[in-house]
Amino acid sequence: MDTGLSCYPEPARNDYEVLMRMNPNFDFEKFKSSINRRTFLGRAAYGLGGMALATLLNPRLIGAAQPAADAKWRGIVSTPHHPVRARRIIHLCMAGGPSHMESFDFKPKLKELDGKPFPESFTKGQQLAQLQGAVLKARGPFCEFKKWGKSGQEISTLFPNIGGIADDICIVRSMHTEQINHDPAHAFMNSGSIIKGRPSMGSWMLYGLGAETDNLPGFVVLASRGKSGVQPVSARQWSSGFLPSKFQGILFQSKGEAVHYVGNPDGVCQSTQRQVVEEINRLNGILAEDHVDPEIQTRISQYELAFKMQSSVPELTDFATEPQHVLDMYGIKEPGDGTFASNCLMARRLAERGVRFIQVYHRAWDHHGNIENDMPISAKDVDQASAALITDLKQRGMLEDTLVLWGGEFGRTPMGQGSGRDHHINAFSVWMAGGGVKGGLTWGSTDELGYRFVDDDQKMHVHDLHATMLHQCGIDHKRLTFRSQGRDFRLTDVAGEVARGIVT
Repeated sequence: MDTGLSCYPEPARNDYEVLMRMNPNFDFEKFKSSINRRTFLGRAAYGLGGMALATLLNPRLIGAAQPAADAKWRGIVSTPHHPVRARRIIHLCMAGGPSHMESFDFKPKLKELDGKPFPESFTKGQQLAQLQGAVLKARGPFCEFKKWGKSGQEISTLFPNIGGIADDICIVRSMHTEQINHDPAHAFMNSGSIIKGRPSMGSWMLYGLGAETDNLPGFVVLASRGKSGVQPVSARQWSSGFLPSKFQGILFQSKGEAVHYVGNPDGVCQSTQRQVVEEINRLNGILAEDHVDPEIQTRISQYELAFKMQSSVPELTDFATEPQHVLDMYGIKEPGDGTFASNCLMARRLAERGVRFIQVYHRAWDHHGNIENDMPISAKDVDQASAALITDLKQRGMLEDTLVLWGGEFGRTPMGQGSGRDHHINAFSVWMAGGGVKGGLTWGSTDELGYRFVDDDQKMHVHDLHATMLHQCGIDHKRLTFRSQGRDFRLTDVAGEVARGIVT
């Protein structure tokens, strides 16, 4: 029998069958003429939206509802492309660009050349930052290096604690990038592009893999200040770009309350706050009836998350449960004091609570001058806690599926800039640990003066770094895409090769 339902979507036909069973005398033609498309969609939205909200608030209200965990974003990569070695990433960001010549890439030839003219054959036609057109003189490393651990990796004596974990880390000396100024270089390191509106790697990872927690953000950012200068870092570095905004990074305050207004105002109890959230979600639901906009759904989910964070964040930031020997291992004198050490311990606590991507910025490495005094200060600020994080994760059995990346947005010139070093894009060093990355390994190299990466099968562009990190998370970087403005975008743009020699 022709029911006249051909112009209605499948849910309407199903609803019609239910109505006929409930009321055999139901006159569908009269019903059809009494409503228009907008009314139909509006009524359907009320019903479905109410069911969704009821399920979110209390899954037991609907007998056939899925468990509450199903409300979490589970990512578009439902089946991993590769074996999953890393379930989460912690990125220790050395904002400003640490000198590789004083950290992880010893150049004795540069030391011999200290104070002498820098060979023009290295720099002719090359892009420099503030040294463009200047008389270039070599600046040798001012500190000593030594071989550490059974692997014998060469690491500066400015980083004795990191030297102590040499067998757990992979040092990459052949890093290179394309952007010579801080903000675009940070953007390139974070998003693979300098164009505003591109998603950061934390957002890509959350979009691809989903969240493992429903009471904390899946992507959290922390920042600490250096004693010898505070390198600016813009919020676009953890932006979700053209991805829905629920995938953006959330900046936690390093001192005081981690999240502003996380507590209820005086006189407002939890049940009252719950009513406020419900009413706001109802209003957003009405708006969603007339506007097909994923940001409205993001608002609803973020209000729910904010409500849950009122309980989860105070517990997260309460270091009272941490034994004194753990605080001492990180070098924490006062928990929650805003230091890099406190932020590293916070990163571990976030990781064990299911946060997918964590960035810890230390803004202290732009050493254009006075490098011999300032770089040791910056190194001391981060050395102990960086090593402690690796040790702590390892002791808890978390290092094997947590990938840690340490490094800046670019390096520094082997030529002097007064008493310091200028920005440099042709060579810099980072290190990685855990998440299936081989420890005790030095990967890639630079020329004898540390000016440029050696162009061999161990070179590492930023796109290669991103491809490798995603690979360890079980993602093929070429298949993690999002269509925007008629084009399929990805973190690695149209480049990127996995450094298979450093991973298991």
